[in-house]
Amino acid sequence: MESPYDGFVSRHLNRRISRPLARLLSHTPVTPNQVSITSLGVALAAFFSFAYNQHIIAALLTQTSSIVDGVDGDLARRKNMTSAFGGFMDSILDRYADALIVLGLAMWVASDGAQTHIWITAFWALTGTFAVTYTRARIENTPRNIFDTGITSVASRDVRLFLVMVGALAGQGYATLLALAVLTNFVVLLRLLRARRVLQGS
Repeated sequence: MESPYDGFVSRHLNRRISRPLARLLSHTPVTPNQVSITSLGVALAAFFSFAYNQHIIAALLTQTSSIVDGVDGDLARRKNMTSAFGGFMDSILDRYADALIVLGLAMWVASDGAQTHIWITAFWALTGTFAVTYTRARIENTPRNIFDTGITSVASRDVRLFLVMVGALAGQGYATLLALAVLTNFVVLLRLLRARRVLQGS
């Protein structure tokens, strides 16, 4: 079953791995909430890998965290363990994971010297990352999935983490931070414009 909030990377890459993993775990005592915590743990490992300049390992861990994040929902549906609290907790843990990965990326970039512009870029990357999620969470009087198609969906979490993986593998840390900052905040602006049009007409 495909989540209505799946982004492009989730649909075409992550789910091809997360669904078989969920199928395997459905025969074990592992719970969806434990998988959510594991996803955060993998993001923490990515943070430390970035911090110690192991950017290849960090890149792979970042994408692994994204894939594992898709397992909990599939597992919950297979075990009939879906719950409002589980979804709430997963969303909160995802925000901590996002912060760890962006901060780790910034620490790697700044390892040769903490230039001010790096941290300013990291600030906008992290702010935009949180704002993308918040815009969908806070949209009122209309279905929240209005931002899940077209250009307003291009900064979804799966896409952001995939971008971090690609950028880190290529050794382009600052370019990745800058791309995150520009992409996320541009999408937030587009969502504001769409929300203004939709909500004023409701």
